[in-house]
Amino acid sequence: MSEEQRVHLSKSAPEAYQALDALAKSAKVIATKAGIDARLAEIVQLHASQLNGCAYCVRVHVDRAVKAGLDADVIAQIATWRESGVFSERERAALELTEAFTFIHEEGVPDSVYDHVGGILSEDEYVALSWILVSINAFNRITIAGRYPVPPRGEGA
Repeated sequence: MSEEQRVHLSKSAPEAYQALDALAKSAKVIATKAGIDARLAEIVQLHASQLNGCAYCVRVHVDRAVKAGLDADVIAQIATWRESGVFSERERAALELTEAFTFIHEEGVPDSVYDHVGGILSEDEYVALSWILVSINAFNRITIAGRYPVPPRGEGA
């Protein structure tokens, strides 16, 4: 099938897409209550989208990251966060959790990651970030499967 003939899941089953959108909104509320700010939420969503190869979601979350106060250098460093010195210990723990959730099919969330991240993030923060990651990984899969075109700059903000 050509890209034009791909089923657009969000348009073909709007009820399911609206349910996923509601999940994402609930995750945001949970995150806010847990003290997860927009900066951290965008860092993890952008990284998951990078790891999944979702150009559409990368564009959306770059725009949102800028709105949340991230500059070009920090955004560029997300892909190399292990070698970068620009992220706090809390952000690094969240990025590690992002990788575990994104590649969950490989070995789940390993005990070493769970223990390390749990030693830095509170249980509420862990739960909030987990729901954000469940949500963004689902959105990535819908967008990639449908080959959604990359939106113009500013549409995700």
